[in-house]
Amino acid sequence: MKNKKCKYIFVTGGVLSGVGKGITAASMGAILKAKGYKVTMQKCDPYLNVDAGLLNPVEHGECYVTHDGVETDLDLGHYERFLGFETSKYSITLSGSIYKELIERERSGGFHGKTVQLVPHFTNLVCEKIEKASADSDIHIVEIGGTVGDYEGLPFIEAIRLFANKVGRRNCLYISVVYVPFIHTSNELKTKPSQNALKDLRGFGIIPDIVCVRTEEPCPRAICEKIASFSGISSDAVLNLPDVKSVYDVPFNVLKSGVLEILNDFMGDKTEPDMSRWKEFSRRRARKYAKTVKVGLVAKYVGNDDTYMCVTEALKASAAWNNVNIEIKWVNAEEVKDSDLAKLDGIVVPGGFGARGTDGKIKAAKYALEKNIPYLGLCLGMQVACIAAARKGGVKNANSEEFGASEADNNNVIYIMEGQKGKESTGGTMRLGDYKAVLSDKSKTKKIYEKYGWGEKTANGYEIVERHRHRYEVNQKFLTQMEKGGIKVSGTSLDGKLVEFIEAPKCKFFVATQAHPEFKSRPLKTHPLFMEFIKSLK
Repeated sequence: MKNKKCKYIFVTGGVLSGVGKGITAASMGAILKAKGYKVTMQKCDPYLNVDAGLLNPVEHGECYVTHDGVETDLDLGHYERFLGFETSKYSITLSGSIYKELIERERSGGFHGKTVQLVPHFTNLVCEKIEKASADSDIHIVEIGGTVGDYEGLPFIEAIRLFANKVGRRNCLYISVVYVPFIHTSNELKTKPSQNALKDLRGFGIIPDIVCVRTEEPCPRAICEKIASFSGISSDAVLNLPDVKSVYDVPFNVLKSGVLEILNDFMGDKTEPDMSRWKEFSRRRARKYAKTVKVGLVAKYVGNDDTYMCVTEALKASAAWNNVNIEIKWVNAEEVKDSDLAKLDGIVVPGGFGARGTDGKIKAAKYALEKNIPYLGLCLGMQVACIAAARKGGVKNANSEEFGASEADNNNVIYIMEGQKGKESTGGTMRLGDYKAVLSDKSKTKKIYEKYGWGEKTANGYEIVERHRHRYEVNQKFLTQMEKGGIKVSGTSLDGKLVEFIEAPKCKFFVATQAHPEFKSRPLKTHPLFMEFIKSLK
């Protein structure tokens, strides 16, 4: 650790949401990590939800799960991919969780009859969460969700203003990310929205140390200087961050902007960041290879790329490290046709909930099993593979209890977990977070994990750890029929009661897991299952 006392960077956004605060913050974190610091990150979101478990993935993107089992939004996935650290329950703070904790404390007499208010109680609790999340860090970066000026986000803005009084203003760096639109009819960039956003932020008591100006194309330096002059900020601290082709090029864009000098002054350290691995990955991502692989993502949420962000990022990174181009084909699970599947080099079936689209996913798994097409099943992707194999093995109308199967009909190949009945529609009650599994000797699955050193030999066997988010399990009374259908169990929970992995021994590559390995895949350390899946397509 370079600094005994943690320093804090707070990132806010103006003009509109989705301006790139998370990627900007994560990119700065990647640069600071490359300088040798231990960097952690945290998201403070103004939503009144307690967690992200029940948010619509089409509207908000995928639900990301931390190692300790908290359901969060996709920004935490960006943090982990850029910084390579594991987020936790302290890395996400939603208004709903703060209010819930305050109300529970008040109802139990924790405030001893005092009036509970936004200031100081809400703001103090936010400060406590920030301190907990920053434990043992050199630098802790906090992203404030939403847009400056939103009523719902004001308590968080006040909290980070007060936080500087607590730890010292010299230990806090405030960054505002604003958007400058280009008006095509008049052929000019308009800075007024950014000026207003910075005026609002200043009115709440925060003058940013850095302003990142987001534009579609690089803008003239005069635009940054105009924002500086009308906002009372040094022109050297107003930096342009135009769009780039890949989010993994943003750290280099940030470096080119001139932010490193400001960060060096803040940290009191002029060490050059070692970005060599990032450069290698960026170079591989940009290169055009002789071979292109077509991967079908059979899913029901096909209107928004963010719904399966971790899956697509893991696939793209694996392709880059395997020296192939990748073309991800979105296959609507409700409209799966053999003719569409025949055009693919490989099939991925990701996680999901509910009966809609499951017939198509089962069909895709069956097609891969019968045609020897490489298949990677993730969570629900494993369950539909088990159903497809059981049907081939003689279980007529094999299905999942989630989709209407029943014990009485003797077709519930996938059934509700013990202790989960009655909780099907509630949030935060699933099997969430890291769980250990033991892999079967001589299985392809074990060989894959061993090859990349993801696991360890123990008294139980070869153990690995993966993150989970599910409620239903494989009914092991149907294992014989599933084996007749072409698959076998290649990994279980430590006690053997839960099926964690399956594979089809006669297929080139057919591996599925009850877990979500995409949550552990990083651009600089891609998950073994994704690496070997892509390798099987070459």
